[in-house]
Amino acid sequence: MKIERRLAGILPAVLLTMACGAPAPQSTAPAKPRVALVLKTLNSPFFIDMQKGAQAAADKLGLDLVVQAAEREVDVEKQMQIVENLIQTGVKVLLITPSGSREIVPVLAKANAAGIPVVVVDTRIDTAAATAASVRTASFIGSDNYEGGKAAGTELARVTSGKAKVAILEGIPGHETGDSRMRGFKDATRDSPGIRIVASQTANWERDQGFTVFQNMLQAHPEIDAVFACNDMMALGALEAIAAAGKTGKIQVVGFDAVDDARKAIEAGAMVASVAQFPGDMGRIAVETAAKLIKGEAVEPNQQVRIELVRKTEGSK
Repeated sequence: MKIERRLAGILPAVLLTMACGAPAPQSTAPAKPRVALVLKTLNSPFFIDMQKGAQAAADKLGLDLVVQAAEREVDVEKQMQIVENLIQTGVKVLLITPSGSREIVPVLAKANAAGIPVVVVDTRIDTAAATAASVRTASFIGSDNYEGGKAAGTELARVTSGKAKVAILEGIPGHETGDSRMRGFKDATRDSPGIRIVASQTANWERDQGFTVFQNMLQAHPEIDAVFACNDMMALGALEAIAAAGKTGKIQVVGFDAVDDARKAIEAGAMVASVAQFPGDMGRIAVETAAKLIKGEAVEPNQQVRIELVRKTEGSK
């Protein structure tokens, strides 16, 4: 009887010990495929909207989306470091908005070598550099920046009746996006001899530089009465410089991207127009393309996203 009582006391303790030491049951749910979206920056409403569109699509499609970016659009070296690190983590697809059309090519070659499909968004990579490095991209997703620049030029010619002394705030030199917009703008205004470009300089896509650069332009060329900025952040900086010079309403400003602050400026009459892109659509289409690539499905090599000229709403004050 004593032995039975001792066993009765020991057995529950043994069973409890075995239960505590037993391995937890493993989850049978497969890991979500990991996709990387590398943006130029997240300090811009344009790229924030792109991230939102991409994340919504990733949630819907069951993808693990990793979004990373440098602090400034001009920091292509940081963007290259980000891509190299992501390659090491073994992402399934790389989605990227290049900070440098030529500079980014070598790191995309590394992604190719690692067997990671590359989808380029918003800004095309340099064709000659890509060919020389044998870089392959699965798809390009973006707007027609040249046609957008033409739309901006046509609108500026309309509101100035074909007579203006124009300043251009350029994007990053050698950057496909800004170069195409500027080329389209110049082609659209070429047949208006009364439109003369008196100053053209980069402000590196940034609002504070847009302010400083345009302030200097106004000091050097007080006759300037129109501005084309290759993105809205620079246009908004120019508006601040115009206000500081007491010339609000006297200088016609056309921008590009139609971000919220630019739309508000248009409705307020401080800005003439902006060319709207749809970055949320770009992000969504990019992630949808990644999902197809993961499944081994064919994708379109060029996927165009619409543009639209935004003017002041008729009847608004």
